[in-house]
Amino acid sequence: MKKIITLLILVTINTLVVIGGPGDKILPYPITQTKMANGLNVVTVPYDSPGLAAFYIIMRVGSRDEIDAGRTGFAHFFEHMMFRGTEKYPKEAYSNALKATGASANANTWLDRTVYHMTGNASMLDKMFELEADRFMNLKYSVQDFKTEAGAVKGEYTKNSASPYEQLDEKTNDVAFSTHTYKHTTMGFFKDVVDMPNQYDFSLEFFKKFYRPEFATILVVGDVTPEAVNKLAEKYFGVWQQGNYENKIPVEPTQTETRYAHVKVPNFPPVVSLSYKSPAFDDTKIDMPALDLLNTILFSEKSDLYNKLVIKEQKVREIGGGASNTRDPYLSQISASLVDGKDMQYVKDEIIKAIDKMKTLPVDATTLEQAKMRMKYSFAMGMDSPTSIAEALSGYIWVTGDAESINRSYQLYEKVTPQDLMNVANKYYVSTGLTIGTISGDDNCPIK
Repeated sequence: MKKIITLLILVTINTLVVIGGPGDKILPYPITQTKMANGLNVVTVPYDSPGLAAFYIIMRVGSRDEIDAGRTGFAHFFEHMMFRGTEKYPKEAYSNALKATGASANANTWLDRTVYHMTGNASMLDKMFELEADRFMNLKYSVQDFKTEAGAVKGEYTKNSASPYEQLDEKTNDVAFSTHTYKHTTMGFFKDVVDMPNQYDFSLEFFKKFYRPEFATILVVGDVTPEAVNKLAEKYFGVWQQGNYENKIPVEPTQTETRYAHVKVPNFPPVVSLSYKSPAFDDTKIDMPALDLLNTILFSEKSDLYNKLVIKEQKVREIGGGASNTRDPYLSQISASLVDGKDMQYVKDEIIKAIDKMKTLPVDATTLEQAKMRMKYSFAMGMDSPTSIAEALSGYIWVTGDAESINRSYQLYEKVTPQDLMNVANKYYVSTGLTIGTISGDDNCPIK
């Protein structure tokens, strides 16, 4: 799930992974994709990591898919519940069998997806496939197991909500969206989490709808071959029955005025955030790459704004921002942590002033090219293990369903022009699409 990567690393030429010109792929390893008869997508990336393989299952189901009123948080709930076991491999047996492969399994949930992952001994890939196929098709849990895990989810929510940053994030989403399911965060609304122990039957329905092969991609990276991976996928997942559910996500109406979200927390470092409506990810359009580069130029540690507010004036502890790759239009967010709350209006005005300047004054070509190079080579230098490659690819799989999207997207970055930066600044960074968030000791939002 991607907040804009604020690229701060200066790299020397002798440490770079060599990447070619605009027509070349950002990922210098072959991607093999096979669509099985039941709709399951299987992606293999051979990588020189003797004896090691990353095994990921990307489910294109997240909090975005929770359209039933009063029943939010279930995508995240199944991140927990999937480790409860099956008849063949109860919880402890699953854990022991997994340890024998040299791997440990984990998972995470976000707006558009739930990702299950492990990295272990490539020679034990057959066992990894067997274990995962069993739980994805045969998950079984009692009412008591369900209630126990629902209680754990409530505890996680309570722990997370103690953070003022989490409180602001939750309130910002709630205010910024009126209709779309991005209105609630991954954890769901608290009232729904509290009621979750009473929703056992709905949980079975949710699993039946979404834990189907057409929503899934198996991704294997490392000391493997596509032939071996496809054979194992067919052996263990070929009998996974395709579903017939189609989710209808409500469309968010166009925002027409600035909105405000405020969290009162005395004696806490003040924060101001600006969240603008941003586009859905589309690897055929220039908008998201242009926004990423715009945000890098505006808010990285090399930016004029950072130098002014953090270095020279020392009114801001840190500032950063960017857009997220999401299946539907979401938010491009800028956040600043302040030294003194009395400077909140000034800092907000300075951020908008910097954005407005980008709307009318083209960025010089050298600055833009440097931003492109930092983004490209920072990405390339991070592709140094099966896990890091799988992480990068999964981020594109969950928004498009196609692993090759990573290469199409990065090819667009090469094409971004100064005019494109001006275009997206004028298109998306507008007051009618803005939600201002604040954390301070005040009863209400202290800025306008």
